[in-house]
Amino acid sequence: MPEVVIGKVTDFFARPIVAGIELTAILKVGDKIHIKGHTTDMELTADSMQINNADVQQAKAGDSIGIKVSERVRRGDMVYKVTD
Repeated sequence: MPEVVIGKVTDFFARPIVAGIELTAILKVGDKIHIKGHTTDMELTADSMQINNADVQQAKAGDSIGIKVSERVRRGDMVYKVTD
């Protein structure tokens, strides 16, 4: 499946497990993403995301979002959108 870079991880919070991501492209709820880094390799669907603790359906380049992840991610991990 083709993938496009849409941002990178800038932060990680353990409780709840949330990644802070700075976007370089649009991301919508329901999009499939792939987070990949030195020790990270995870695919997930963006079920929900937040900007400043408020739920949003879509975010754009320049936005910093919070998204729930299933395991630890690290700063600098690249975020890709998986396209069909």
